[in-house]
Amino acid sequence: MKRLFLSISLLVLSKFSAQTWATEDQYIQKFAKYAVEEMEKYKIPASITLAQGLLETGGGQSRLAQEGKNHFGIKCKEDWTGRTMKHTDDAPNECFRVYDDPRQSYEDHSIFLSTRKYYANLFKLDMKDYRAWATGLKKAGYATNPRYASILITKIEKYKLYEYDNTNSNEVLYAVLKMYPDLKDDRTFMAQLEPSKAIRKVKDPVTVEVPYKQTSYAQQQKRVERIKTKAEILNSILIKSHPNDGLKYIIIPEDTDVKFIASKFKVSESRLMKWNELENETLKKNDIVFLESKNSTGNTATYKVVSGEDMHDIAQKFGIKLHKLYAKNRMDEGQQPSAGQLIYLIDKKPRN
Repeated sequence: MKRLFLSISLLVLSKFSAQTWATEDQYIQKFAKYAVEEMEKYKIPASITLAQGLLETGGGQSRLAQEGKNHFGIKCKEDWTGRTMKHTDDAPNECFRVYDDPRQSYEDHSIFLSTRKYYANLFKLDMKDYRAWATGLKKAGYATNPRYASILITKIEKYKLYEYDNTNSNEVLYAVLKMYPDLKDDRTFMAQLEPSKAIRKVKDPVTVEVPYKQTSYAQQQKRVERIKTKAEILNSILIKSHPNDGLKYIIIPEDTDVKFIASKFKVSESRLMKWNELENETLKKNDIVFLESKNSTGNTATYKVVSGEDMHDIAQKFGIKLHKLYAKNRMDEGQQPSAGQLIYLIDKKPRN
């Protein structure tokens, strides 16, 4: 009888095991949506992001992923101000970033690639050419393993991760279901599809602080909506690539401050102040803010000043260090140009 019970038990267990997924499949099912969301925001192929995540975490099983929610092995670097953990990688007890949620790790990975100059050429590639991206990452020095590109390509082709380069955040879970049809029996997964038969993930509500002011309810509601809208706009800022050698910059969509931008893009306030030659922390709508040090020269020879512009405006417009701009034009620092004046951006202004 015991033998019969054991045989039945083993049969049931073997059947159960046959219906479970390999670790890497489970990773793809869980994190494909994050990769696609990042692709929409930062133009990095979802296939590349997923393959890197699979490789770096061992399918989600690495200590960094499980304890630090760090899916891409990003080390602390000098500009990291968040939590950290020690982990042996290239050397003993190296410092790695710790996140509250894997989604933060995915976005930090996107920011890491999109704000560092040595990865700038990647963003000139076809977003659906995962082979070129894999080769470009290795060439840019992302990893020391000489087979890094081929390992990424193998994972992408093994799991058909390129399919996620052809979807969007509204349809990604349907793409996952198509790849893994048996998920139709997974109530947790299907619950994401059920509410309205659509899979758009509801974003976390934006938390806003509304200063109290004695007024009517209707007026207060308008203030709440106005502040909420501003917070949503600020949270949707995208990094742009400047014509001057691909410098990474943003355009401020609503009045804010340096502290907010520093926190969002994981850059220290002092660096932002220095790189953008700011005199105070206030940032106005339509201000240009660079996320890395500007260049010493421009990408066009000259520029004719428009009424109302000052030298700082021009330096920001063309991605040039302000003191270099003054020097090129033989002007004293603090001196301002007049409307119509010709400003030299590459060579030094000829002497009269």
